[in-house]
Amino acid sequence: MNKLSVILISVLGAVLASCASTSMPDPEPAVEHDGAGTSLGAYEGDGIGSGETFTDDVPPELGMVIYFDFDQSELTPESMDLVARHADQLTDGTLDPVRLEGHADERGSREYNVGLGERRSQAVRRVLLAHGVTMNQVSTVSFGEERPAAAGADEQSHALNRRVEIKYLN
Repeated sequence: MNKLSVILISVLGAVLASCASTSMPDPEPAVEHDGAGTSLGAYEGDGIGSGETFTDDVPPELGMVIYFDFDQSELTPESMDLVARHADQLTDGTLDPVRLEGHADERGSREYNVGLGERRSQAVRRVLLAHGVTMNQVSTVSFGEERPAAAGADEQSHALNRRVEIKYLN
């Protein structure tokens, strides 16, 4: 064996050794965006919301959850009215910024449900922005199917899990 062969085999062995890994892959990311719509690449179970506090000063007549039909991200007329009322509170400065948390039921793949939760939170964000809320007052995150509101495989549980939660941050 000549020197060139030995060097090539050594380099190939080093490359293969550096590619081998016994560690587990990172958890699936939840898609989080700042107020400008830029992805923050946050990971579920890895501190999303850690260090954040939510306000309890929200008027009780404001609903904090917007529900969606199966496999839909369009707001109903009732939901549009609720989002408009939140926009009024945000534009008059009486409430802190919000984080819109998109969710889905467990039907569909994990990736699809994260995308669906994102489309739902972005739909609510667009309505808030159209009503005069500034981009830095709204952030979004999608948890997909990972944080269900109701356990169960019946339609009532599925309906409760297809939602966007509005969380006011302190």
